[in-house]
Amino acid sequence: MQEVFETLGIGDRNPGTSTGESFFGDPGLAAVASHTPTDGTRIGEVALTRREEYDLVMDRALRAFDVWRMTPAPRRGEIVRQIGSELREFKAPLGRLVSFEMGKILQEGLGEVQEMIDIADFAVGQSRMLYGKTMHSERPHHRMYEQWHPLGPVGVISAFNFPVAVYAWNAMIAAVCGDVVVWKGSEKTPLCSLAVQRIISRVLARHDLPEGIFNLVTGDRQVGEWMAKDERIPLISATGSIPMGRSVAHCVASRLGRTILELGGNNAMVVTEKADLEMTARAAVFGAIGTAGQRCTTIRRLLVQEDVFEEVRDRLLGAYAGLRIGDPLDERTVMGPLIDAEAVEQMQAALLRIKEEGGEVISGGEVLDELGGHFVRPALAVAENEFEIVQEETFAPILYLIPFRTLEEGIAKQNGVRQGLSSAIFSRDVGEIEAFLSHRGSDCGIANVNIGTSGAEIGGAFGGEKETGGGREAGSDAWKAYMRRQTNTINWGEELPLAQGIDFGV
Repeated sequence: MQEVFETLGIGDRNPGTSTGESFFGDPGLAAVASHTPTDGTRIGEVALTRREEYDLVMDRALRAFDVWRMTPAPRRGEIVRQIGSELREFKAPLGRLVSFEMGKILQEGLGEVQEMIDIADFAVGQSRMLYGKTMHSERPHHRMYEQWHPLGPVGVISAFNFPVAVYAWNAMIAAVCGDVVVWKGSEKTPLCSLAVQRIISRVLARHDLPEGIFNLVTGDRQVGEWMAKDERIPLISATGSIPMGRSVAHCVASRLGRTILELGGNNAMVVTEKADLEMTARAAVFGAIGTAGQRCTTIRRLLVQEDVFEEVRDRLLGAYAGLRIGDPLDERTVMGPLIDAEAVEQMQAALLRIKEEGGEVISGGEVLDELGGHFVRPALAVAENEFEIVQEETFAPILYLIPFRTLEEGIAKQNGVRQGLSSAIFSRDVGEIEAFLSHRGSDCGIANVNIGTSGAEIGGAFGGEKETGGGREAGSDAWKAYMRRQTNTINWGEELPLAQGIDFGV
């Protein structure tokens, strides 16, 4: 990994703020140490952002906004295009760093960087399509239209499980909209954040653009609170747990700011007797163990029609028996470690609760201490949708197998949780498929057919309902969240008629 660190400009001790003001020689400077979850080895340290540095970042961001918002949108798109090109050049080392620091397998680490590249490409096209509408006025010699303006500094708070991609979903779209970005990455993966910031900074420097267009701060919940309470940041996009989202939403709403919240998912895949069961099993395995079950779109509940329940169960037992768990940088590995010891403990506590509530763990769940890191064996459990533990989201590779009788019951169970991010149905029956996608079907922000709940493409708007937060990121018209709408009326005549036919008599 030493070559990767050198390529990405990462040392043993690193400044954690984009101003570059923090250095370890400063007295009383706090830092966060990064450890790989593979074996607990210390990778390096990143200095935490102090309050005075945070205010300096905000000052620079506001000054950069004055320059960036007046830069033509296609020109902004060209800068984002070059950021995408830079990411292509550094895809291999950055993907390896994501895998090493976060623990997801190498293919997923590389795929995450590819997501950054894809959203950059999407944003380039969007930079020429920030469309408004022209409307007919009820008054003669008047024209009405709407236009969209940049908001200002956009705050992005991202989570450890996607340490670089989710930031890019927000940052690339916000940038072409004319916003500047202040990013607080996860304190569990600070080196990934630092590496991305340096890649982007190289592009800005080549064009003599202010570095304050893209900004980085590093810290724990306190730094997030600074951002949430900061009236200079009109929009906060936050990804994380539901309790975190509630806290951010409360802070931002109290100052009448905007939020995009991507919070918990408790995703289900409905499997009917008319499904292709071989395809179903393959999708379920990847959806349940990808990123070691630490995706917000992970399949947590497999709802299976009674007539095929045993066959699906047996197929999964066979697939789980042969899974290769270990070093995420080994290309033969299909599941790496959990992020830290706390995640392992939470999984073990959840498995105990399954048994206490009357469920049965039929495969896996063991802690693999012999591998030296935070490794576990993914678990299969037969449970009921109403169990309290099933109603919660455990961020670990536990897949609940839940039987149902009729499709109506299966959809009701799918919807019968507080979260509403992603969902899927496996069936070859067009009537069942359409029922799942209808107004009385899935209540999630994402509803898939014959594919799993994870692996969303950036062309569609990403986000969920209910306690998932209700925000949308990435594709479709999600760009509108990063801009403010303005309605304009132009009177090109010589009279002053009033709307609604009012005669003011003046």
